[in-house]
Amino acid sequence: MAVLHRDLGDLQAAEDAAQEAAEIALQRWLDDGIPDRPGAWITTVARRRAVDRIRRERTGRDKSDLLARLEATKASRDRPDEIYTATAIGDEQLRLFFGCCHPALSVEAQVALTLRSLGGLTTAEIGRAMLTTETAVAQRIVRAKRKIAGATIPFRIPDDHELLDRIRVVHHVLYLIFNEGAYASSGQHVHRLDLAAEAIRLARVLSTLMADDAETQGLLALFLLVDSRRDARQHVDGSIVLLDAQDRTAWNHAAISEATTTIERALRLGRPGPYQIEASINAVHAEAPSSEATDWPEIVALYRALHAHRRTAVVELNWAVAVAMAAGPEAGLARLNQPRLAEALDQYHYFHSARAELHRKVDGSEHRDKAQRAYRRALDLVSNEAERAWLAQRLESLGDNA
Repeated sequence: MAVLHRDLGDLQAAEDAAQEAAEIALQRWLDDGIPDRPGAWITTVARRRAVDRIRRERTGRDKSDLLARLEATKASRDRPDEIYTATAIGDEQLRLFFGCCHPALSVEAQVALTLRSLGGLTTAEIGRAMLTTETAVAQRIVRAKRKIAGATIPFRIPDDHELLDRIRVVHHVLYLIFNEGAYASSGQHVHRLDLAAEAIRLARVLSTLMADDAETQGLLALFLLVDSRRDARQHVDGSIVLLDAQDRTAWNHAAISEATTTIERALRLGRPGPYQIEASINAVHAEAPSSEATDWPEIVALYRALHAHRRTAVVELNWAVAVAMAAGPEAGLARLNQPRLAEALDQYHYFHSARAELHRKVDGSEHRDKAQRAYRRALDLVSNEAERAWLAQRLESLGDNA
């Protein structure tokens, strides 16, 4: 997509060509086998198909100018060893990221467009990630593409004086892509490994470009720490394992070591931010040999600091769970039962599953009944099948047959 957009100068044309080439690959590779450089193969075929479409559909000066430009660059574009290097593709992807995250677009449009164009998420997945509807996401993407085309928004890496402001949206987009990969919102599996790996790869590219930006380094450290627990989050049968029950020897300790070094480097820069704080929270988990040995008061303090940067209901939810671990389930429930928070997160299944888990830890039939109701509400909202099975099992364990 990034290389095609560089050549075609049209986001929609690049997306159409990439999809067409992928369809051709699915057909031909069954007979011919996968080529040595599949990414280069798809990009080359997509570019040729785009040229064919331009010849068929465009007219006049627009057609002549674009074809002349494509022909002038054809020789260099057809040398895969030179144009499909990690560095070259990384630069083009960053330009595409910053173009999709241009300040002329609303923040919501920036996030939706980038998730669709570079993250590969469907509009339904973006809607769940952004806590909005699929229709709203589709409308944002269409309007954003029209505005880009009409205003000839440039796709380039910003100059230094504007880079820090623009990078915040890029961080947010990568964060959403990674979250969908680490905690898949739908489907049969707990993870979408392709998305998580892509977010980590792009975060590495970004961290190289912005080695002195503390939040960029914090973001990469956060991804590495969360991803390090991936293999321990599921049993062999695919069922979910919560953090306190995970086999910590199965965590990726090489990733943890890299993340620890990265977050320490970020903190030394002296510019704390929310991604560094989130990474620090996960680092506390990574350092603990067991759930019981976790420094929960430190995590509570870190969530308090995170809330000062990011005053969202989801942060309050996680903060309340940390309070429950540090001071007991009743203390956590006192926070979760605030009407304002309950209203804000009523459509968020993790809120209801967290309430259910805390109520089941408190003795008494009243708490058991509340846990059952909360599990049922979570089941009404969940889209991921592995999470649905886990919630159903937890509900059944309380003696509910509904």
